[in-house]
Amino acid sequence: MTTAPVSVPVSVPEPLPIVHDFVTDSVHNEPMASAEVGCSNDPLLVVRRSSQLRNLDAYPKINEDFYSRTLSGGLITLVSSVVMFLLFFSELRLYLHAVTETKLVVDTSRGETLRINFDITFPALACSILSVDAMDISGEQHLDVRHDIIKKRIDAHGNVIESRPDGIGAPKIEKPLQRHGGRLEHNETYCGSCYGAEAADDDCCNSCEDVREAYRKKGWAVSNPDLIDQCKREGFLQKIKDEEGEGCNIYGFLEVNKVAGNFHFAPGKSFQQSNVHVHDLLAFQKESFNISHKINRLAFGDYFPGVVNPLDSVQWTQEQPSGMYQYFIKVVPTVYTDLSGHTIQSNQFSVTEHFKGAELGRLQSLPGVFFFYDLSPIKVTFTEQHVSFLHFLTNVCAIVGGVFTVSGILDSFIYHGQKAIKKKMEIGAWGCGEPSKREQTTAIQPNTVPSALTTKGPKLSSKSHGLTHNLEWASQEEAILDPAKRTKTSFNRPNTAKAI
Repeated sequence: MTTAPVSVPVSVPEPLPIVHDFVTDSVHNEPMASAEVGCSNDPLLVVRRSSQLRNLDAYPKINEDFYSRTLSGGLITLVSSVVMFLLFFSELRLYLHAVTETKLVVDTSRGETLRINFDITFPALACSILSVDAMDISGEQHLDVRHDIIKKRIDAHGNVIESRPDGIGAPKIEKPLQRHGGRLEHNETYCGSCYGAEAADDDCCNSCEDVREAYRKKGWAVSNPDLIDQCKREGFLQKIKDEEGEGCNIYGFLEVNKVAGNFHFAPGKSFQQSNVHVHDLLAFQKESFNISHKINRLAFGDYFPGVVNPLDSVQWTQEQPSGMYQYFIKVVPTVYTDLSGHTIQSNQFSVTEHFKGAELGRLQSLPGVFFFYDLSPIKVTFTEQHVSFLHFLTNVCAIVGGVFTVSGILDSFIYHGQKAIKKKMEIGAWGCGEPSKREQTTAIQPNTVPSALTTKGPKLSSKSHGLTHNLEWASQEEAILDPAKRTKTSFNRPNTAKAI
């Protein structure tokens, strides 16, 4: 019997689509251009790009469940936060205020002058005998300087008696002695004699000061002022006697060439004799002079912010009868420029001092206070400026990062140190105190327990914990040590012999 073949439909699976490297259009099933791919909103492409960007993350995040917070970490965080805020506000204050930049350059200036401002008090030297002289290495001299200088007479307690500009001139006196030898008449013009010190035939000396000045120019000294009519009428010696015990405060300024030189305060009129600087001290008829002094202020140039004058408020008291006190000064030219661009030309200086007393067998030094100054070839420039915002931002980042890193290292050291100490303490407690759990479970070995107990006793789990575990082992130990309890305990066990 033949049967007709039955055709069974077989389902053939469709071939898988070939994946190309380009993206097809979902509507027309056509490939898209590369420009269209870059602008597409395909989710797969977005996910792929986001995953690539995620791989560049240098700060991987950790689940909060894996964090372990400690008390020491909290304290370190609190302290580091306070330190961070303090450093931040300090940096902010520096940013808001101007800073001064300092530079050193070679001084190339020429033909300038040097202004010397001074304010000095001599408590035991009268104003009538005190004079100021200035000279430099170029040969220029300013003797008995009186312009731009004020003298104040002070008593022994420092109180001001009289204040007057120096060099006012002598008062007029009626009927003085004329040059020709007669007295001044009402219809004559006064012309006093210079006592041989006239530079020309028509020169007149109408005051004691004029005579002393004429003598100074000649290089002569006035040995006895009472022999000079002008000085006798003006009471020159009497004036000196009246001012005995008084002091003098002298202040003002000198304008000198910007070269090395000196200026000094000394008694008597000064003059040049055989190229030697000499002061006329014979007119005062005194053997010694007290040159104790206090420098209230001494500055070379104008004031500028931050300047420090080392001789301000310096005081020296003379202990020897006579001597010369010397200050050796090194002047440093300085230029200060503020935020507005205003420039101040001034000077700073350093100083050393020395006292030269009168010694027997040697030429007596001139009593006085001498200031010898020299100029430095290096100029200092100060420039005010603000800190840039980028510099401020860099410092803030350095503060935050540095404090955060140091506090993290400190916290890690404390945490691991506490952990190591705790572990060592636990090991020490196990060796000296109760046995550990592992030692408790292996305390009774099978070779120390009778076979009946090992085969018929209750099965104990080494993983048992707590009170039940301890009670079970206690009953086993009592059964081993006490036979009565061992028999009693065996009744509670199943009879394995009958079963056999």
